[in-house]
Parts: sequence; C-alpha cells; structure tokens
Amino acid sequence: MKLSLRLLALTAALSLSAACSILPQSEPVDIYRLPVNQASHSATPVPWSLRLNKPLASEVLAGPRIAVIPKGDVVSSYKGARWSDPVPLLLRNRLLDGFQRDGRVQRLSADDSNLQADYELAGELQAFQSEYRPTGTVEVVIRYDARLVHGRSQRILASKRFEVRQLLADTQVSAVVAGFGMANDQLAAQVVNWTVAQSAQAQAQAKNQ
Repeated sequence: MKLSLRLLALTAALSLSAACSILPQSEPVDIYRLPVNQASHSATPVPWSLRLNKPLASEVLAGPRIAVIPKGDVVSSYKGARWSDPVPLLLRNRLLDGFQRDGRVQRLSADDSNLQADYELAGELQAFQSEYRPTGTVEVVIRYDARLVHGRSQRILASKRFEVRQLLADTQVSAVVAGFGMANDQLAAQVVNWTVAQSAQAQAQAKNQ
C-alpha cells in the first residue's frame, strides 16, 4: 500500500514537472512612461477649479498596448512593449501635468477623487497610435474629442476635436515613444489654452446674466 502511494506521488510529480516544462515562457516586456518636454511656467492663477476625467476609448485603446497601424485598417501593437498605464489614464495624467506646468489653473483634481469642481474636462479618445503611410513614413496620430462641462449642471459649454500628428525619423520603439511624447506636448498645450479661453468666456457670460 505504501509503495503504491509512493509510486502515485512520484507519477504526479513527474507529470507536473513535464507540464511546467512545456508551458510557454512569457516574453520580457519593456514598460514605457510617456515622455514630457513641456516647460513649467509661473502665471496668475484663474479663480475657478477644473476636474479632468479619463477619456472614453475603444477596446483597442483602452489598455496599455502601444498601438500601431502598419497598413490599411489593421490595428496591431509593438511586441514586447507597453505603456506604464492604460492609455486613457496615461492621457488624463499627461493633461493634468500639462495644466500644472502651465500654471494658470491651479485648483485641479481628477475623476478618481470625485471632488466637486466648477468645470470638468471630458471627452473621447479616437486615436492614439503610430501609423505607416504609403510613402513609407511613420507618424504618431492623436485624436481627442474634448468637452468642457459645467460642474453643477453638467451642461456642455464647449467642444472641440484636437488632432496632432508627429512625424517619426525612426521606427524603433524608443523613437516611437519619443514621438508620442512630442505629440502629447503639443496636445497638452492646445487643450490647456482652449480650456482656459472657454472657461474665461463662460465666466464672463455668467457675470453678465
């Protein structure tokens, strides 16, 4: 009886060892942060507060994969590389950092905290990928449909589509990531300026009513 139990245990151990040996080993993954080259400024603060919400995104853009469109309508991702956060969170945090570096809007919060704010910045992320062109060039494409919303009434005050394209000199992943950084610097500057202008206009209209 004892011998049978020992044989059974040995067989199970060998089977488990064999199963482990044939399991595919996970490939190493490089995790990339989004580069930032935007300078910080000292500015007179505005009197209102702003909350930034994570943009809505399709399933393709909702995760941490670094998306690429090599041809036509085929959406793929760079092998062995991903972003440090899911793309909607990555973009929201980059815009939040852009407002902080700009210095005009200092009363900032994010949707994770669920704090009340005078205005909210929300929207949809339509593109956040690199794209190969028929000419052989590669460019980063970011397309963000922004909405400025009144905090209490949830009324849409303004909306705008932002599209940034950044041509890449190299197709290596490190160069692609650098291109994403430059494109997001442009996007952050445009979104910040637009938000400040639209909020100031809304404040002036409110005073005149």
